[in-house]
Amino acid sequence: MESKGYQLICCTTRHDSIAFVLEDPPDILILEKDFDDGGDLDLIRAVTACLQKTNIPILLILSEQERLAGLDWGKYPVDDILLFPFSQEILLTRVQLAESRMIRVFDNNPLSRLPGNTSILRAIQKTLDSGGRDAVCYVDIDNFKPYNDHYGFLRGDEVILMVARVIVNVIEEIARQGSFVGHVGGDDFVFIVKEDKVKITCETILTNFEMVRNMFLNPEDIEVGGYVEHDRQGRETMFGLLSLSIAVLLTGHRKFKHSGEVSAAASQMKHRVKQVEGNNYMIDRREGYSPT
Repeated sequence: MESKGYQLICCTTRHDSIAFVLEDPPDILILEKDFDDGGDLDLIRAVTACLQKTNIPILLILSEQERLAGLDWGKYPVDDILLFPFSQEILLTRVQLAESRMIRVFDNNPLSRLPGNTSILRAIQKTLDSGGRDAVCYVDIDNFKPYNDHYGFLRGDEVILMVARVIVNVIEEIARQGSFVGHVGGDDFVFIVKEDKVKITCETILTNFEMVRNMFLNPEDIEVGGYVEHDRQGRETMFGLLSLSIAVLLTGHRKFKHSGEVSAAASQMKHRVKQVEGNNYMIDRREGYSPT
């Protein structure tokens, strides 16, 4: 496998394997059934709950006897099986097929590796269908286009990755249960958390972003509080420093039926919150639903 360019991390205990998944999720998991006396199910649960990389392919190694005995595939949500013993060629082929299938089926953003638009719409619809009290939150990086023009696209990509890490890390820490993080594209993100966690989640994301933002700015720009770039009409304009705006829709307050209604309401909220300078979040507490 290593001769074909793969990096392998081998874990022999459930503690070490789960710790690794939480710290640095793999691209593919190859797992022996009954690993570490039942640790296989714990590890599968950790992988399927991973926010940093969703849809990690799981290959389960079985004996022929275990296959014949049958498995509860609802309990083992894996993508493929390997019957032991198997050849190096079979292992490599199955891994390559798993990678190819993941690329075809899933829409992870190529930069952040977070779920993309199709997964975001599915997650929102699933949230609406559940009938729970959840918060769908849209994150936008303010003044990102002039930042890209001023600092270059490579620095812009670094900022996008930083924001993705901040969002994921905060949600992993304080709002993991039932949550979701997606990357619409460019400087737009979506996350979903339980309504009772939304205030602390938004406030912590904004605080953490503020703590690391200046690492991506030149000292002279920090000193004057912005930088001069051309606006969309080509006029030289003083733009403020990078900040985050978060528009929050509460599914328990407004009777949304499908994800398109949530997106339309979010556009209104994003426009309002972005009019306020600096890092801000705004929660839409209006009852009912109106598309205008």
